[in-house]
Amino acid sequence: MKFVAITGPTASGKTALAVNLARHFNGEIISADSRQVFRGMDIGTGKDLAEYQEIPYHLIDIIDPTEIYHLKRFMDDSATALAGIIKRGALPFFCGGTALYLDAILRGYELSGGEPDFLRRDELRGKSAAELAKRLRTLSPELYQSLDAPGLNNHERLLRRLEKAEKSQEITVNHEIFKRCEKLIIGVYFPRSEIRKRIKERLERRLSEGMIEEVAKLHDNAGVSWKRLELFGLEYRAIAEYLQGKIDLETMRSSLLIKIRQFAKRQDIWFRKMERNGLVIHWIERGDYEQSAKLVEDFLNHRQLPQPAIRLNNIRYG
Repeated sequence: MKFVAITGPTASGKTALAVNLARHFNGEIISADSRQVFRGMDIGTGKDLAEYQEIPYHLIDIIDPTEIYHLKRFMDDSATALAGIIKRGALPFFCGGTALYLDAILRGYELSGGEPDFLRRDELRGKSAAELAKRLRTLSPELYQSLDAPGLNNHERLLRRLEKAEKSQEITVNHEIFKRCEKLIIGVYFPRSEIRKRIKERLERRLSEGMIEEVAKLHDNAGVSWKRLELFGLEYRAIAEYLQGKIDLETMRSSLLIKIRQFAKRQDIWFRKMERNGLVIHWIERGDYEQSAKLVEDFLNHRQLPQPAIRLNNIRYG
């Protein structure tokens, strides 16, 4: 069993490379992006669904943005998707820049009893008592009915019951499939100066495509609270603050550009850590398709792969 992972910093063009490779090698794509799972969050997360065309994809648009998603759920969902792709005789391609998610499937994290994690707790605490009560009533009418009127407005009591309800609904999925698979990791590499330029160009493009209107629609039509939108970070936090009148348009634009560039630096730190932890990442300049396809072909035919020509840990920035 084999799979290919395509990664790289934000704005590097991972999706286009993954789609082209999947088209050539009879592949299906599993998104490794912590925000693309949410419906309606399209422009801000860069889903670029038009690029997929006939290529099957997984873990995109699977839940509403009012719901909670976390590492354990990602590993469960991706293990299920991975097994299905292999069973169909196709080649799985993981594609995304959420380094924690990628590290988890590449190194086979063991998360038995692992939820709720700290991110999950933070997301739950970001919800209002009314939102928590509504979710509790859906998951466990019995636990919901056990609360008196003051309890339905008590954030901590609702949190405890909601965690209990979700834990009881947890389905155990075997994550051993990640460890049993042979893995090829391809990274799209650009010098940092070019990534900074690409981030700026992409931000301007997304704003012109209606990213502000997308966030407004999530709040006004989908019922996503401002607090919840701010928890999604980056584009959604900045635009939510702008729409609430906390900052003006130019401040939103300039601060968002800085924060996305800072995010790319944090991704770089994660990728370097992954290398230090023994993961071999084949960084390909500008995501060159021919070089990438040659690697995949050699990988599938059990040929010895070359040593990576680029190692992030050997690159120092002034």
